[in-house]
Amino acid sequence: MNISFEGKKALVGGASGGIGLAIARQLAKSGAEITLVARNREKLKRYTHELACDHNQQHRYLEVDYTNFESYKQIIRNYFKDHSVDILVNNTQGPAAGGAMEKNIDDYQQAFDLLFKTTVCTTELAVEHMIEKKWGRIINVASVSVKEPLSYLVLSNSIRAAVVTWAKSLAIDVGQYGITVNSILTGFFDTERLGQLNRKKAEKMGVPEHEVTRAMEELTALKRIGNPIEYGYLAAFLASDQAAFITGTSIPIDGGYLKSL
Repeated sequence: MNISFEGKKALVGGASGGIGLAIARQLAKSGAEITLVARNREKLKRYTHELACDHNQQHRYLEVDYTNFESYKQIIRNYFKDHSVDILVNNTQGPAAGGAMEKNIDDYQQAFDLLFKTTVCTTELAVEHMIEKKWGRIINVASVSVKEPLSYLVLSNSIRAAVVTWAKSLAIDVGQYGITVNSILTGFFDTERLGQLNRKKAEKMGVPEHEVTRAMEELTALKRIGNPIEYGYLAAFLASDQAAFITGTSIPIDGGYLKSL
């Protein structure tokens, strides 16, 4: 199966590393022109240059702070005054770890701004062009915790569930325009974020980090942590013409972690 995004433009959030960068690389490899979005300017510059060297397209970057919604809103609005995208990947850094008894209402509001409001704001701006072209792909990076909550990630559990149900509603509204909306339920992947979480958990439990990682691997059917490259393959497929009849779904990519149907 040959996937081509020649002539397509994509905006990929959280693209200075991990899953976001893996998605950006795969879309670029298939011919898309990418705008990488993240908060680390040096990494954005480096990876934009890397993509330009590896693939013969014009790529760009957008420096944002997802934790400051008012600033983010202004920057993303300005971007869409002069640009449009065919493929939107909604992805940000995760909120702080912690359980339900550790978080207060302000923590939930901050997580809502970070995960939900940025996603809705960006999508509202991107979808106008997609409707005009009668073609578009919206992909939300969510989590397996939407189906099986992780006790130490209560903020992510709660707000990502809202994103997934919102995405289902949006899929119904925009399907008539040839736009698909899908969410990916992310399992355990070898990223900086997972390393930070495992180090914190290891410190709390008083055990070596590798024991936490090994226990996590044992929770999956494949007995391993995922490679971000594998995530990029799924995102590229969902963005392709070959996936035109797939919308309103929440697709796990978790190595068999989820036990529910």
